[in-house]
Amino acid sequence: MTNCFVQLESERAALQTRCDSAKTQAERNRLGQFATPPMLAREIMHVARGLLPIRAKVRFLDPAFGTGAFFSALLREFASARINAAMGFEIDRHYADATGRLWRGNRLDLRIGDFTKAAPPESDADRFNLIVCNPPYVRHHHLSAQEKSRLRKLTRELSGASLSGLAGLYCYFLLLADTWLSDGGVGVWLIPSEFMDVNYGGPLKEYLVSRVTLLKVHRFASEDVQFADALVSSSVICFRKSLPSTEHSVQFTIGGSLNEPNLLKMVPISQLRSDLKWNGRGREKPSDSNVRLFDLFDIKRGLATGDNKFFILTREQIRENHLPMDLFRPILPSPRYLPVDEIQADVTGNPILERQLFLLDCRLPEDEVRREYPDLWKYLATGKNDVAKGYLCASRSPWYAQENRPAPLFLCTYMGRTNGKNGAAFRFILNHSKATAANVYLLLYPKAAVTEALSKRSNLARKVWDWLKAMSPDVILSEGRVYGGGLHKVEPRELGNVPADGMASLLDLRVTKKPMQLEFFANRPHDSSVLLT
Repeated sequence: MTNCFVQLESERAALQTRCDSAKTQAERNRLGQFATPPMLAREIMHVARGLLPIRAKVRFLDPAFGTGAFFSALLREFASARINAAMGFEIDRHYADATGRLWRGNRLDLRIGDFTKAAPPESDADRFNLIVCNPPYVRHHHLSAQEKSRLRKLTRELSGASLSGLAGLYCYFLLLADTWLSDGGVGVWLIPSEFMDVNYGGPLKEYLVSRVTLLKVHRFASEDVQFADALVSSSVICFRKSLPSTEHSVQFTIGGSLNEPNLLKMVPISQLRSDLKWNGRGREKPSDSNVRLFDLFDIKRGLATGDNKFFILTREQIRENHLPMDLFRPILPSPRYLPVDEIQADVTGNPILERQLFLLDCRLPEDEVRREYPDLWKYLATGKNDVAKGYLCASRSPWYAQENRPAPLFLCTYMGRTNGKNGAAFRFILNHSKATAANVYLLLYPKAAVTEALSKRSNLARKVWDWLKAMSPDVILSEGRVYGGGLHKVEPRELGNVPADGMASLLDLRVTKKPMQLEFFANRPHDSSVLLT
């Protein structure tokens, strides 16, 4: 390391700050521009150096160059004589022009353009034996339908992987870079951890365990956010472009820093191939449990109104607008405004809460509303130019109709943090009222046998609620997913996959398996049976 390179890194960091400050957060979000912290870039390059043969000449590529955090680390970690070539792609001229001037004279081939549209080298000799990248963190909904179609087709042609439309841009970057990496070359990627926990990450995981030799996976702790301006849980993936042996094991580290993790274990590649999630928790396999929550409950997301401020009103707002109360139904406030986990009800079924809210739930055709409820018609007219044209409302008829979500007996919060109340990421709520809930909750509707069991034992609902609350947080966390800052999220299917043999026993449900059939029936007041496929 020379003073020259130290000075260049100082200038690069200052350039990064200037370039970032000249753009709004929205502009940077659109292109997924979140700079790699200098210390992390240096740690990653140190790991990369250890994965290459000691005397190997380096051909380096960064497909999302930015201002060159990884190139700066490369110059400090590798002797100049070892660097044969260095190339970078940067799509944003705002960064690229100044960056090109900064690194002029350092044998860098910086190309201004979209890496996903560049033609890969035709011969292995022209490819790169070290690709290090922090690809653009652009979520799928920021990609146009046309761009998604192009990327999916190109990725399928070049890598054979068929990505879901839910995949973020970073998934395409990693897979497309395969044609730029030489045989035996090393890839090191700083990417969101979410691909390890979700279905759309399947093709990427398949590539990592079958097409290359996965060497190291490091998952930063979810509360240890690596980017000050992006709430994302990060990971570092290291692999060599060669087929893995059947006995290969992957170094899996969790928490701490890349070089000093809190946990280190060797995971057989065969295990990673079979695990649905790479979360390092070692959850039970499905065969370990006869009953899952989805066998006992229909689990649905709460309703999506299309515009909460327009459709969810207080009693005072309803009165001020002279709206008909009979076309409203109670709805629970969001979890942050719900101080209790057991909802009591008044004689009309409304929840006894300081913050009482009501959902406009009208399915009458517009002509009838205009004729019978003129004040409601006047109120709806205020949303004609914006609310009615929103994605959800525009797909409904009439546009102000709401989804059918009856009041649930049990609810679970959709997301939460492990450092929240009682240290649990998710809250289970017992609802005695007629209030429905919005999509910040998951709604648990008991299936037939469970409903029958609950009807026969007055105290059973509370015991079921106590069982749900007593579940180890790790059981749900292993099924859900985690984002930066320790934010956990669980979808209906993920919650439904939680083992529930204990609840089946509590409900006196006897389990019987029978092919091609799913049926619930009760033989005696306290002896029900469940037939599972």
